Amino acid sequence: MMKQCVLLLSLVLSPSALAETTADVWKAKCASCHGIDGKAQTKMGQKESIGDMSRPDWQQARTDADIRKVIADGDPRNSKMKPFKDKLTPAQIDALVGLIRTLKAPSAP
Repeated sequence: MMKQCVLLLSLVLSPSALAETTADVWKAKCASCHGIDGKAQTKMGQKESIGDMSRPDWQQARTDADIRKVIADGDPRNSKMKPFKDKLTPAQIDALVGLIRTLKAPSAP
């Protein structure tokens, strides 16, 4: 029994488990509007004129704290972006901020 608990705990705390969980949260809570790639080329993304998170200007214009606040509290400029502070843990929100920072478009050669 103890070995099973240790194994389960090591899987839960491993970086790959966290990355998978973050990707799952993104797919479940964010991708329907923002798209898997953050480009917002979805029906809702286009309807609501959601910004392309992969664009360098989008990334540079927002601090991690700005992104965290919108995820937690919703977007005052877009009522469709609901707050997630009661649905996600602070750690999940931080992980989503990290994921959003990886959505950078490739640089032109």
